[in-house]
Amino acid sequence: MRCPKCGFQDDKVVDSRASRDGATIRRRRECTGCQHRFTTYEEVERSRLMVVKQDGRREEFSREKLHSGIDAAFSKRPVSIQEIEEMISRVSGEIANEHDAEVPTTAIGQKVMNAIRDLDKVAYVRYASIYRRFEEAEDFLEAVKQVETKRDTATFPLPGF
Repeated sequence: MRCPKCGFQDDKVVDSRASRDGATIRRRRECTGCQHRFTTYEEVERSRLMVVKQDGRREEFSREKLHSGIDAAFSKRPVSIQEIEEMISRVSGEIANEHDAEVPTTAIGQKVMNAIRDLDKVAYVRYASIYRRFEEAEDFLEAVKQVETKRDTATFPLPGF
């Protein structure tokens, strides 16, 4: 590691700590030439993940692109930036762990929609309207019905009620 102050190539690690999400390691280093201290971050390098579009085109998975689409859905909603960041990190990690080289857009969209649904129902409908390309009012009504549908399949009505 080259010192950012003097350019010397020898340093020693003074402190190492895992980040909050455990995905990176923060290292404090000290240059053995000028004793300047600086911070570096280390993370696992994953192979490139390609997204397969519906028309067959392929492009590299972009966390930033995922982030911008999700940000639009949560615009002016009472959900903290930290909650959104944690959700994006979790979804990105799940996608990378489940798919080695290629992932279809449908898998990404479904995973994101499920995660958004758990955080905010209005944001879910907003995201669904873009992801599913709603064209009619009935499409919105169907999305709202899906939000209202309970996911607990073990609930049965009691006899007599």
